[in-house]
Amino acid sequence: MLHRTPSLQPVPAPLDDLQRTHLPRHIAAIMDGNGRWATSRGMPRLVGHREGAATVRKIVTECVRLKIEALTLYSFSSENWKRPKEEVAGLMELCAEFLALERPLMVEQDIRFRRIGSREGLPPRVLDELDETEAATARSRGLTLCLAMNYGSRTEIAAAAQQIAFKVEQGSLRAEDVTDRTIAEHLYTAGIPDPDLLVRTAGSFRVSNFLLWQISYAEIHVTDVLWPDFAASDLHAAIRDFTRRERKFGELGASVVDAKHASPQRNANAR
Repeated sequence: MLHRTPSLQPVPAPLDDLQRTHLPRHIAAIMDGNGRWATSRGMPRLVGHREGAATVRKIVTECVRLKIEALTLYSFSSENWKRPKEEVAGLMELCAEFLALERPLMVEQDIRFRRIGSREGLPPRVLDELDETEAATARSRGLTLCLAMNYGSRTEIAAAAQQIAFKVEQGSLRAEDVTDRTIAEHLYTAGIPDPDLLVRTAGSFRVSNFLLWQISYAEIHVTDVLWPDFAASDLHAAIRDFTRRERKFGELGASVVDAKHASPQRNANAR
């Protein structure tokens, strides 16, 4: 016979001790390590990518639970076309399968899906699934899930500059009125807050041409965990790391301000 020990008080779910204002509004993730995960186990790289897709489902579900406003995932970069043709074809097929499979769940969980990146070169089936998923979730008001597909930040910024230059040339915009806000409004991510937190798995310290404009003030969390092994607990660790940072946005930090306003005697003692 099994006996259940009664709990005196409910155990809070992870991060429930943090105030909503302490959580990042927008999390961006460079999902690195799928291939290494597979090859270290003697498996084809595509097996690692499939495991990575399963991780996406877990992390998206957790972000919905935490009421994160936006999650942007770096799925396929414009440089990834240089990979072996078999791997690229497998990735495209996996993307189409994932979208078709997960679309009903996105609708059910009130997730709004957005694609960011260039359409050029993507297979028709992938484009169809991307478009159908965007259309099916267009009225959703929960988590905004951005999938960076065929994405490169330099190309994105160049395209925005071209659009702005065209408007200036046509006379609908004056050159002196172009601001950082103008540029932001012409990026793929227009209407979405900039990422507060950038997570990179698999231990590499680089941003890989990802959201270069948008992550100007993001806090960066790098973990050695490979993406297929990245769990909700790892997401919680990244968020806790974020909450410990002092975000200054170019201003003086609170500790510096406190020191400046300390008494002369205290400053003298500090020296």
